[in-house]
Amino acid sequence: MNLHEFQAKELLAQFGLPIPRGRIGGSAGEAEAVARRLGFDRCVVKAQVHAGGRAANGGVRLAASPTQAGRIAAELIGRPLVTNQTGPAGQQVRWVYIEEAVEFSRSLYSAVVVDRSAGEVLLITGDHGDAGVMPRPGGAASPAACVKLRLSGDRVTGDFDGAASTYGLEPDVAALLAKRLAQLADAAVALDATMIEVSPLVLTQAGELVVLDAKVTVDDNALFRQSDLAALREASGFEDGDPVELAADRHQINYLKLNGDIGVVVNGAGLALATLDLLHEAGGRPANFMDIRTTATSLDIAYAFELIAANPRVRAVLVNVHGGGMQRCDTIADGIGIAVHRSGCAAPVVVRLAGNNAEFGAARLKSYGVPVIEAADMWEAAKRAAQLATRKAA
Repeated sequence: MNLHEFQAKELLAQFGLPIPRGRIGGSAGEAEAVARRLGFDRCVVKAQVHAGGRAANGGVRLAASPTQAGRIAAELIGRPLVTNQTGPAGQQVRWVYIEEAVEFSRSLYSAVVVDRSAGEVLLITGDHGDAGVMPRPGGAASPAACVKLRLSGDRVTGDFDGAASTYGLEPDVAALLAKRLAQLADAAVALDATMIEVSPLVLTQAGELVVLDAKVTVDDNALFRQSDLAALREASGFEDGDPVELAADRHQINYLKLNGDIGVVVNGAGLALATLDLLHEAGGRPANFMDIRTTATSLDIAYAFELIAANPRVRAVLVNVHGGGMQRCDTIADGIGIAVHRSGCAAPVVVRLAGNNAEFGAARLKSYGVPVIEAADMWEAAKRAAQLATRKAA
């Protein structure tokens, strides 16, 4: 789950990291009122989208007065912002963040990231090298240090002093930087973040290190123990996320819409990827990726099946399920039966069931009166679904 800049900064402030004063605004009038209320002569107006490259594409602008802040907000809100990370359609700007302009003498980069391939947490630091009021548009950091962090329960340790020493700073500033890097690492662990990026962390004229911009990505799989952060998804997830995918997530389904015409119902991410590969090999085109979590109920599965059935592009449905200890075939069969009775399904359904309660699951589908085409194995199921989708398209 990606957080907006203003949300990320509020969270980092709770761990002692200094942030500039600022408030969110949803209209030109609100933006001007915020700048006046906070007493800003100069401020920065920042489009709030889940993408980098905002400054280089007009999404971060200096305002010399509250009136100008309102004019800039009017130009940004309600329009898409296109950056090198949004794709050609851009992302719709619904809010702007009005923040005090900060003078600084040095611009640093710092991030805590999870290296999935190595199973490690890394602290990465660098130097932007520019002085000014805002970071250099499109500026890239020069690498300075990469430190492996050690986790022990909810505590994190690492050579923060060593990372801070690479900049050639005055001793007191280097000590402060080490402290800020440690706070950043603490925040990443406490928030279950897969990435926290501060770009830049600036050294002000007063000798303070301030977070001028921040990105936070939280591990979706950890939201069950991050109830406050999970609530942010409700507040901020729909403006640039797919509401169908987000709603599926609340029903214990990992779902991603694709461009094909074969709906896919699968339990397990690995099995789902293998199923998509087999469909491609058989000449079919999947309409979605689906991973039914072990915590999904039959009603959750019914919701997922209805998503597929409601897609007008779907010409066939492939159900490929391997029942395990926590998710039985009959639970998934019940969900499909409920969905078909509740909403119907015009597309033919190919079913391959294996593992825990496979025979019982097949019997449950028959008891619901769901007309299915049974397949003995995954390859047969994929070929049959591809043939049916091609026949319906003809």
